[in-house]
Amino acid sequence: MRIGFHFVAAAILLLTACGDDRREERLRAAGPNPSLDALLQVADADAGARKFGVCAGCHKASKGAPDFGGPNLYGVFGQPMGQHSGRFGYTAALVEAGGRWDAPTLDAWIANPRKLVPGTNMQFAGIGDPLDRADIIAFLKRQSD
Repeated sequence: MRIGFHFVAAAILLLTACGDDRREERLRAAGPNPSLDALLQVADADAGARKFGVCAGCHKASKGAPDFGGPNLYGVFGQPMGQHSGRFGYTAALVEAGGRWDAPTLDAWIANPRKLVPGTNMQFAGIGDPLDRADIIAFLKRQSD
């Protein structure tokens, strides 16, 4: 029996998200219907490091790590899209998308890469939970010089 990639990714996210990340407390602090900015104010980079586990099958986020199935994401925060790694073969769609990997762009990408950049080769369904995305963004921001 073959288990689908998206099912496995969701299971990994659930397992890696376990732990006391004060989720409910942080959501209350962000307020009702929180904006991305409000979620980033309560984001937890350590929780984001655990949640990055769903990305780690293809991406590393440590200084000096090689590109894998996707580019190493260390230092990606604030960088131009599709240009971070000189060694990775980005799709023309990502290179031509323009913009920078800022918080709103990362949020949209992590939510649904193919919606943000039609034509990308990234085979990832995305993460629907806004706090999980904010935590991962906080982690990626921390993984910069």
